[in-house]
Amino acid sequence: MSLPRIPVAVVFDMDGLLCDTEVVYRDAMTAALAEQGYEMSTALFQSMIGLPGPASDQKVIDHFGSDFPLDLFQARVMQHVDAACEAGIALKAGVLELLDHLDALAVPRAIATSSSHRAVQAHLGHSGIIPRFDAILARGDYARGKPNPDPFLAAASRLGVAPQSCLALEDSHNGVRAAASAGMMTIMVPDLLDATEEMHGLCVRIARDLHEVEALLRAGR
Repeated sequence: MSLPRIPVAVVFDMDGLLCDTEVVYRDAMTAALAEQGYEMSTALFQSMIGLPGPASDQKVIDHFGSDFPLDLFQARVMQHVDAACEAGIALKAGVLELLDHLDALAVPRAIATSSSHRAVQAHLGHSGIIPRFDAILARGDYARGKPNPDPFLAAASRLGVAPQSCLALEDSHNGVRAAASAGMMTIMVPDLLDATEEMHGLCVRIARDLHEVEALLRAGR
């Protein structure tokens, strides 16, 4: 199966798509909760994947109650995450090869993430790939976070390309919803969330990794 049309630009999610950070956050939250006598359920963490920070915080409050010590939890999570970032976050399989292919074709590309610009530097800085993107849209650069289309619409605008001419790459359900509602061709590359029937309906492809995405792009040229 080929793509419906050749993309003019590519918009990448970051966490769980470019770098292996979803598992870092899962483990950090699990550890921080355990320190305070709470337990992280799989369902709770999965409901937070792809959401901006404030929305994730609200999920935690809704789950544990209004008296939950959110500030302490956030501080401990960031301490665990920062330690992992200092050690270096691994890139996902196929990232470098896909970027090389896009370079060869001179295809512009952006990152549209629910994370902050600080997180982009922390998560990707060690890898050296940040300069390989033409634009980075992070929390604060758009009005509404995923699953709203704003991050992807902002990325398309920054690149000067119509959303319908962009290919969006996502690993989360909320990210896929955002990209699809922006009108982009969307490929889901599952990380910690499986592709549901809804995801199959919103995506032009469910890919096992970014190597498969690269192969699709090569086949369309």
